[in-house]
Amino acid sequence: MTIDLSDKTAVVTGAASGIGLEIAAALKASGASVCMADLQPDALEISLAELTSVEGRAVTCIADVSISDQVEKLRQTAIRQLGQIDILINCAGLQYVSSLGEFPLEQWDRLMNVMLRGSFLCTQQFLPGMMSKGWGRIVNIASIHSVVASKFKAAYVSAKHGLIGLTKTAALEAAEAGVTVNAVSPAYVRTPLVERQIASQAAHHGISEDEVIKKIMLAPMPQRELIDASEIGEIVVFLCSDAARHINGHNLVVDGGWTIA
Repeated sequence: MTIDLSDKTAVVTGAASGIGLEIAAALKASGASVCMADLQPDALEISLAELTSVEGRAVTCIADVSISDQVEKLRQTAIRQLGQIDILINCAGLQYVSSLGEFPLEQWDRLMNVMLRGSFLCTQQFLPGMMSKGWGRIVNIASIHSVVASKFKAAYVSAKHGLIGLTKTAALEAAEAGVTVNAVSPAYVRTPLVERQIASQAAHHGISEDEVIKKIMLAPMPQRELIDASEIGEIVVFLCSDAARHINGHNLVVDGGWTIA
């Protein structure tokens, strides 16, 4: 099925690398005009250059989604450059690993502010425009950790669980206006964030990175392979299509069978 989003505009947060970049690429390839938002100006410009071979329009905006004024700047910038925003992808994220007893409060606040507060602020500021014109799509990029927990990831797990609650609430409030709000929760995706976790786990356990992938990360996954970030991009494009108009408030878990039991 070919999905045509050529009459749509999208904002993707966390778009400088990893899943966010692949989502921006997939949306652009489907014809949508895309505003790529991130805190890393150099990486964002490099990523924008990588997308020049993909048809469609893309622009960038430097913004910290945890700060209300910067989210408003992002909204105004996106509207000024692309027009009314039809699609919002909340993908900005980060990780910090520590035991509960030693988890720094500033890191707890940082993760919660970016992944939960940031998604709330973006939803709050972009949703009214979608509702007023009777069409919109919001996709929150959660994680397998929105449905299961892992040791030493208290803030990440808590933020992702909270993101599902936000998804469901927004879906209920926006449904009658023709706006859907969904989440995608992938297991381990090969991204720079996960690559750093692999290296850290290898050093901590004194094993090779291949052993970390096979014996720790992929142990709960029957399919035993890391997910490619481009797969998440394609799933998001589907959720933004009219074919998915009755999928609402759903957490689409992409886990290779992790949560079958």
